[in-house]
Amino acid sequence: MSPNKRIAVWMSEKKIQKVNWQELETVCGNYGFEVFKLCLKSSLESQGPFCVLVHKMTDIIASANLGDVRCIAILQDVERYISQNPTLIVIDPIPNVRKIIDRYSCYSIIHSTNLCTYEVFTPNFCTLETNDVETIKHQLRIAHVTYPFLCKPLLGHGSRKAHQICIIFNERSLIDISTPCVAQSFINHDASLFKIYVAGDKHCMVERPSLKNYQASDRETIYFDSSDVSKAGSKSRLSVLDPEDVVERREPDEKIINLIATTLRKAFGMDLFGVDVVIEKSTGKYAIIDVNAYPGYDGFPNFYEALLECISKKMSTDLT
Repeated sequence: MSPNKRIAVWMSEKKIQKVNWQELETVCGNYGFEVFKLCLKSSLESQGPFCVLVHKMTDIIASANLGDVRCIAILQDVERYISQNPTLIVIDPIPNVRKIIDRYSCYSIIHSTNLCTYEVFTPNFCTLETNDVETIKHQLRIAHVTYPFLCKPLLGHGSRKAHQICIIFNERSLIDISTPCVAQSFINHDASLFKIYVAGDKHCMVERPSLKNYQASDRETIYFDSSDVSKAGSKSRLSVLDPEDVVERREPDEKIINLIATTLRKAFGMDLFGVDVVIEKSTGKYAIIDVNAYPGYDGFPNFYEALLECISKKMSTDLT
């Protein structure tokens, strides 16, 4: 097999176990590629040459951001190899992945696009870095973050804690906030979440359960794991709508979904990512509440075909 036709794949053991490797090998073979599992414990030079690196190094990047010496060294080795092989296609570029896993950076990038002209927005947000309640009140007020609001860890990957979120309903509960975090206004959306999975210039959307509608109140802070609430088939009590909620079923507009996928692909400079979207109950506007690098792609038909088409197009572009 030609070295210009070798694809290196790196994922965590947990992620690789979910990959249908035989199917991936078959699809790669159909496109004339050989695929192999990259080992980050050995030198990349000894495993090369290869023309494409497909990776999910989000946890390594997140841990490196938090000062993990081992992960910093791994990233330095990978980035050095990439810089020494400028024709290598990397899906996705590590600097871009860094931006997407930092929730404040991610929301800021979304906010800077023109999606708002199509009534697509990201709810008001700010970073909270202190436990001083008066300072928190001021920061929330300046950023127009309203009650109730969600508190999310700054990094969207790296550990189980990345999915541990709380809902703050009132000023009295500001003492419950664990900083640093990102505070984001909660949007009522009738407990329906729409996940857009993007793979190159293709995308698909699946519906998942989500949080029920909440109002500002004197209730106690709610703590939950977002992956438990919104995974397929979840039966969380937090997703059960109150009897008084009248649900007006809204089917997402495919034109808007396509616009979100194409706009964010360009804004983030990435090919493999997922977008969590809800439709605001009171206005019908689309709210982007999170973006994830290399999601699970559950429900994405022929994902490996889409991945190989993306790779093939990138190689064709590089050759022209």
